[in-house]
Amino acid sequence: MLYDEIIETIRMIEKERLDIRTITMGISLMDCFCEDIHRVTGKIYDKIMNYAGNLVRVCEEIESDYGISIANKRISVTPTAFSARKTPEDYVQIIKSLDRAAEDAGVDFLGGFSALVQKGMTPGDMALMESMPEAFSVTKRVCGCVNVGSTRSGINLDAVKKMGGIIKKIAYESRNEDSIGCAKLVVFANAVEDNPFMAGAFHGPGEGEVCVNVGVSGPGAVYSAIEKLKGHRIDEICEIIKRTAFKITRAGQLVGNAAAERLGVPFGILDLSLAPTTEEFDSVALIIEEMGIEKCGAHGTTAALALLTDAVKKGGIMASSHVGGLSGAFIPVSEDKGMIDSVKCGAITFDKLEAMTSVCSVGLDMIAIPGDTPEETISAIIADEASIGVINNKTTAVRLIPVWGKGPGESAVFGGLLGYAPIMEVSRYSSAGFINRGGRIPAPVHSFKN
Repeated sequence: MLYDEIIETIRMIEKERLDIRTITMGISLMDCFCEDIHRVTGKIYDKIMNYAGNLVRVCEEIESDYGISIANKRISVTPTAFSARKTPEDYVQIIKSLDRAAEDAGVDFLGGFSALVQKGMTPGDMALMESMPEAFSVTKRVCGCVNVGSTRSGINLDAVKKMGGIIKKIAYESRNEDSIGCAKLVVFANAVEDNPFMAGAFHGPGEGEVCVNVGVSGPGAVYSAIEKLKGHRIDEICEIIKRTAFKITRAGQLVGNAAAERLGVPFGILDLSLAPTTEEFDSVALIIEEMGIEKCGAHGTTAALALLTDAVKKGGIMASSHVGGLSGAFIPVSEDKGMIDSVKCGAITFDKLEAMTSVCSVGLDMIAIPGDTPEETISAIIADEASIGVINNKTTAVRLIPVWGKGPGESAVFGGLLGYAPIMEVSRYSSAGFINRGGRIPAPVHSFKN
């Protein structure tokens, strides 16, 4: 039996594009923050290089030793707003230091240019948010997020309103590249502190000094397993998804332990999230269709996605004692060829995507919308998605790209892992009256657990 499982795992690696999607080193920067901005930027750079200077080399050694590809090498840091700077200009200096460290360390991305404002905004939080349009335009590898709500605190509608305008400004700053700057920013509700995936990764205040978090994917392997079960009952499909997720997670645990030992830092968590790519069969949408839905987005899609997300989590939990992060299934539009095809043929609408986010791992991810979408409409979309997360006690997120100068029927081309996205219609009716009220949406009644 063990021999068969080893052979099957090797086959998944060779034939079904199973990889370790990311090894992300989380680093606390709390001891780097002080009054002098020049000392802050210097200490940040030195600390990142001290811990992560060998990260890429170690990952390449592991790839060679185990024969498993590690697609991305990344870093996450303490939310930058904790530095409590007073001006946007200071935050631009900090993100430049982060970007230089990421480049010199050789990693793909660095996450943590972030603020946690679910209950209110400090002057430092507001300065960071206001710096984002310039900050993301002058750097290449740094990503950020803003957490605007939680089940415990409710939703900060003032922050939601502000983020609609920030996203529009970022879109304008990167207008010559189909507003790709917006791909660096996620707006969360119930953000988790140990997420290894970009753009929302940060090293939370409850984390230790440093750790290694691993993100594992494998929609191609799950698709291949389900493809062999034509005519089988749905509970048999659940079982094969669990078994496949178990094997993928075990491979990730092996690689994560090796990375932590060689880097001399603690192992954090393993996040098993089916993160699709633009490769033909590396698609969550195609998994749903293989279950019997003619086209992803048809009636039954939300049920199939709920089944998939739950089975993946169950398989992961059995395989590792340290499953964390988000874990489940992502449904980005631009990064999943099956999702792109479903949007283009009209099977998936914006409203159907929102319904699917009630059961997926995150939320509205990498969705291109018309560039002339009002900022209040963007804020309202964030508020809707945050409400799903807050009421259902789950993580939800919004990564929208209002593509400057383009509208429905056109596409935004991002290239690489991000692929391309058809521009989706949003409601033409205004939400400004609601958004402009401001204030805070109270926490739901079930938040009062103690």
